[in-house]
Amino acid sequence: MAWNEPGGGNQHDPWGGGGRRGGSGGGGDKNNQGPPDLDEALKKFQDKLNSMLGGRKKGSGNKGGGNGDNNKGGGGGGKLSRSPFTLPGLLLIVALAVWAASGFYLVDQAERGVVLRFGKFQEVVTPGLHWNPPLIDEVRMVNVTRVRSLQQTQAMLTQDENIVSVEISAQYQVANPKDFVLNVRDPALSMENALDSALRHVVGGTDMIDILTSGREILGSAVFSRLQSYLDSYGAGIRLQTINVESTSPPDAVRDAFDDVIRAREDRQRTINQAMAYANAIIPKAQGQAQRLIEQGQGYRESVVAESRGQANRFGALLAEYQLAPEILRQRLYLDTLSEVYGNNAKMLIDVSEQSPLMVLPLERLTSTLGGGRAGSEGSLSSQGDAAADPGMSSSPNSSSSSDSSSGNNRNSATSGIRREGR
Repeated sequence: MAWNEPGGGNQHDPWGGGGRRGGSGGGGDKNNQGPPDLDEALKKFQDKLNSMLGGRKKGSGNKGGGNGDNNKGGGGGGKLSRSPFTLPGLLLIVALAVWAASGFYLVDQAERGVVLRFGKFQEVVTPGLHWNPPLIDEVRMVNVTRVRSLQQTQAMLTQDENIVSVEISAQYQVANPKDFVLNVRDPALSMENALDSALRHVVGGTDMIDILTSGREILGSAVFSRLQSYLDSYGAGIRLQTINVESTSPPDAVRDAFDDVIRAREDRQRTINQAMAYANAIIPKAQGQAQRLIEQGQGYRESVVAESRGQANRFGALLAEYQLAPEILRQRLYLDTLSEVYGNNAKMLIDVSEQSPLMVLPLERLTSTLGGGRAGSEGSLSSQGDAAADPGMSSSPNSSSSSDSSSGNNRNSATSGIRREGR
């Protein structure tokens, strides 16, 4: 039979603290104890909770003598009486725990938290884990590292009363989280209006041709400085990063004409650049040639001066030698001069005696045959001269022998004269 059935023999919990299996409370085995009963544990917890929330116990009394109701002075085994504030108190504790737990929040590394207590600025919290009382403090997170951008395209009047369309973009960051949250209701709208105002002010003071051509960089810097001054005066807590003028264009009706003007300006600038490049290439070359001519002239001057000085020194040395032996030096100068004059000219020396006939030499053939050899030319010319001088002497042997001997004498004398000249 089960231990907890009515009328059974075992009315004690086998795992309870008071009962023992097979005996009374004093003699059981302690190692056979099991876990406590769940109903008993819940009842004990409820009793402790009721005691903390204001519940109280009944006095012990006689079970048979009472009316069965719960009185303060009677009844054994009295029960706890519950207070009417038990459930509200429990709910209040739970609500306080939830309220305290909801006050924890985490601020990211790129953010700053602006704490408002009942709508009034309290502090700016840094990254990390923080706690503020919920429903009392309000924390507004602001990203201070993200670069925000704004772009506008507006058509506006220039200083010379022309219409121009300008596309511009701005990048900015939050510099002061407190001012960004509290001073301006809508920072993005304020930024847009300030950019439009600054752009119109700058474009209204600039000519159209400057905006369309070379004045775009000046336009961007002017808009940047003016827009930053507007934001500082608003106290918006915004710091500009860059201002980019994306495009500028004239009205559609005159766009082609302005495009032609811009192309003409670009062609003019390209031609100027080409001319400057040519000048930069040719001027150093001309300067180098001029320097080279100057250096050549200086070298020629130095060589002429040195040669003139050498000749003067040589003449001075010759003058000193001439004064010592005039005749010898005069003869030497004469011979040197003849050697210099006749050294590069075709010449022939003929020793003509009184007994030999006159020879007629073909000088034009002599100059043409000099390159073949001086000895061969002398032999042929002498033989030709002999034949021309006495054509009839070839008939008689005596005449031929005498002519041969005379010719041989002439040749010997000519050869001896040439040898003397060579010496």
